[in-house]
Amino acid sequence: MRKNAKIRVLSRPLTKRHKIAVAGVSTLGAAAIALSAVPGNAESNTAEAPTGNVAYSSEQIKDVKGSVTDQFASKSVMAQEIAATKAAAEKKAAAEAAAKEKAAADAAAEKKAAADAAAKKKAAADAAARKAAAAKKAEADRKAKEAASRSAKRVEVKQVAAKTYPNNLDGWIREALDIMKKHKIPGTYHGLHKNIMRESSGNPNAINDWDINAINGVPSIGLLQVIKPTFDAYHVPGTAWSQYDPVANLTAAANYAAHRYGSIDNVNSAY
Repeated sequence: MRKNAKIRVLSRPLTKRHKIAVAGVSTLGAAAIALSAVPGNAESNTAEAPTGNVAYSSEQIKDVKGSVTDQFASKSVMAQEIAATKAAAEKKAAAEAAAKEKAAADAAAEKKAAADAAAKKKAAADAAARKAAAAKKAEADRKAKEAASRSAKRVEVKQVAAKTYPNNLDGWIREALDIMKKHKIPGTYHGLHKNIMRESSGNPNAINDWDINAINGVPSIGLLQVIKPTFDAYHVPGTAWSQYDPVANLTAAANYAAHRYGSIDNVNSAY
């Protein structure tokens, strides 16, 4: 290189990066110059060192400059790779956080849906149970009403089908026998009929006004000629309180005969 050689000034100012590169090139260039000044067979004795100008090659400076540039380029690539790796890691972490958040939200939504479904199922079961209970109660009420209606109908039928008797001697005897049977008073149709015919000839209004009872003021009255004290003492519940009533007269006389003779059938004369 010639001395006093002019250096072209760049049109734009050097950046910090350019300044660092130039300093590196200068340093490496100086080192290269120092190394080239030492001959290959040089000995350690400095007294024998050659004198004169130090020669150096432009190719050597170019190689040094290229090496420095490559190092800066390599560092830049590494920085970019580090930044890219960091960005990828941050992106991955953000994605994982988002995935966790979404999974938590999905789990919460699933849990809520399950709880809602369970509540809905329970509400449906409760409603079905209430409906079944109401239906059961309605059925029980219906059966109770039907039973009461049947009972009322049976009573009605019984009342309608109540046994009736003709208003004559045959009817009076038959009605008296049914009442006697209910009160466990012994006697038969024949036993009643034979005594009626002997005592009153079947006249419910017959009255004896000449015997001792009449003289004593208690005449014998009715179908079986019963005096008032006997009628009152042996009156059968459910019959009329009159000696002239045919059925009341017959049942009271039969009741008296059962106590005194064992049955009206055993009476064959005045009693």
